Amino acid sequence: MACTVVLITGCSSGIGLHLAVRLASDPSQSFKVYATMRDLKTQGQLWEAARAQGCPRDSLETLQLDVRDSKSVANAQACVTEGRVDILVCNAGQGLLGPLEALGEDAVGSVLDVNVAGTVRMLQAFLPEMKRRGSGRVLVTGSMGGLMGLPFNDVYCASKFALEGLCESLAVLLPPFGVHVSLIECGPVHTPFMQKVLGGPGWMLDRTDTRTRRLFHQYLQHNKEIFREAAQHPEEVVEVFLTALRAPKPALRYFTTERFLPLQQMRLDDPSGSSYVAAMHRNVFPKEPAEAEAGAGAGGVGDPELGDTLAAPQ
Repeated sequence: MACTVVLITGCSSGIGLHLAVRLASDPSQSFKVYATMRDLKTQGQLWEAARAQGCPRDSLETLQLDVRDSKSVANAQACVTEGRVDILVCNAGQGLLGPLEALGEDAVGSVLDVNVAGTVRMLQAFLPEMKRRGSGRVLVTGSMGGLMGLPFNDVYCASKFALEGLCESLAVLLPPFGVHVSLIECGPVHTPFMQKVLGGPGWMLDRTDTRTRRLFHQYLQHNKEIFREAAQHPEEVVEVFLTALRAPKPALRYFTTERFLPLQQMRLDDPSGSSYVAAMHRNVFPKEPAEAEAGAGAGGVGDPELGDTLAAPQ
């Protein structure tokens, strides 16, 4: 029986690493996993985890792949000896956190290049063969930050909102080709991801006004509390990937946690966005008055209280 060939981006740590090792060590021994990363010098943690889980040596292979570079994508694709990829997991991602006016232009461009253009490059490379073959699955690491705006995550959320539109559009098109696209919508996750997102190159907090800086520090404290209370272990997230991967009829979206679904429902119930904006502001900045709250009842739209707080997304 032919193995299922899986290629995963962003495997040096976090979700990608855990998913690669989980599939490569599956008792069925039915997966051949190509775990890719931008810099192969960072592959040590992956192999350490693979040895700990007893992965058969031929079930896991590492490849250099930088989603920002089409030639790198093509070179990695050429190294897949089976000549096909049955499951493509677009997991490589980059975060950026801070006041918008403090972010450097290069940092903004890098996030959009990795998260949006990088995903497009992967799809352009691997979708044609899936369509010709008449089968294939694409799993994309999404975020609650792609379903709702979060303060000080402006550019990151913009990139994840773009992925929602990209994947939903493809999900409408691809079923006749036997290809299915699913987004795995993550909340906060215990990975090195959040350690790398602050500001980026060109970070200049002194570009912002005093009040914005104060609100940013409030948000950072809020974010720490949420990660302490609600962040998931990557293995929990991997289980959701496995559910999507094995589903006979995959859905477009799978959620790793239900904690933030009431917020998403609020956005749907009030398409104007007023309820969500007022509630989120009050929730994240409880001591700061919001002008929007003065007219919160306008038009008969309610402004329900939130029982939970929200953090920056994975």
